[in-house]
Parts: sequence; structure tokens; C-alpha cells
Amino acid sequence: MHRKDLLERLSSYKTSFMEEAAMASRTLDFIQQHTNCFDRHLMHGHVSGSAWVLNPSHSHVLLLHHRKLDRWFQPGGHADGDPDILQVVIKEVSEESGIDVSNIKLLSDEIFDVDVHTIYPSEHDERHEHYDIRFLVEIDDRLEIPGNDESHQIGWVPLSQVSRFNNMRSLYRMIRKTEQMFH
Repeated sequence: MHRKDLLERLSSYKTSFMEEAAMASRTLDFIQQHTNCFDRHLMHGHVSGSAWVLNPSHSHVLLLHHRKLDRWFQPGGHADGDPDILQVVIKEVSEESGIDVSNIKLLSDEIFDVDVHTIYPSEHDERHEHYDIRFLVEIDDRLEIPGNDESHQIGWVPLSQVSRFNNMRSLYRMIRKTEQMFH
């Protein structure tokens, strides 16, 4: 698996959030150490990709209530061996939202956020880490969002209400970044 593109993106990635900077460094080390970092069968951890999906006015974010994890998250998922993490993210947004790829607008091909989080043991998986690479995309909120069977619900949430759905620090960080960029 070719890691060069992601290693280059991570090497040049800068953030003003100290906790995220540490996670980006940890992710860079992980990818350098594991040639199979995109393979979900690397049981102690693997690269995943997700998107912070905004509406055109940048006032709402698309969240889904994940069926397996029973929590609200942004769209994303496993790379499944694909080293083109940007393409993985676009594919996951399309699959999980039910929106055609042609209606997903990439706002930047630069990394928007990096997060390392633990996936706790379940009937589906052992405990492991996701080294999540996040990109910023936009979807017109006038389009119907049919979702798919991976989630109970999907919908637009005002940025000011995201913490009612999920109060994880990484979502707060992405809200702050959105506010800094657009408001």
C-alpha cells in the first residue's frame, strides 16, 4: 500500500490545537511504522477517513446516528486497504448519506482535522485505534438525504446544537475551526 501521499499531507499539516497536533504526530508515526496502515485487519489500529460535511451557508453539519456504535458522528469509515484517503472520505460520505458523488463538493484537498480515538470492544470488533483523517466537504442541504442501513437517522444539525448530539472534544474542535474559517 502506498502511503506517500498521506505522509506528505500529514508532514505539512499544521493545527493550533495542541491535543490535535499530538494526535497528528502520533498518526504520522503510526503510518511510517505500518506499511499496512490502511488495512482494517491490522487489529491494534488502522487509518480511517471522515468528513465534516457543511451546508452551503456553513451553519449546519451533517451527522448520522451510527447503528453499531449507537452514537451521532460525522460520515466516515475504514479505508479497507485504499491508500487514497481523500477518495475514501468522498466514497464514505456518498455511501452513508445516499447522496451521489457529483453532489459532494470538496472545499479543500488539505486535511481539515486529525483525530485518534479508541473503538471499544463489541460483538463486531476488538478494541483498537482509528487514526482518522478528516476533510471538509459541502452538500446542498436542500437535497434529500436518504442515508443507508448503517445509521438509524441522518440529518442537518445547527453548529450550535452539535454538542447535544455528541459532545466529544474532536467535534467541538471542528466546530471551532468552522467558526474561525467562515464566521
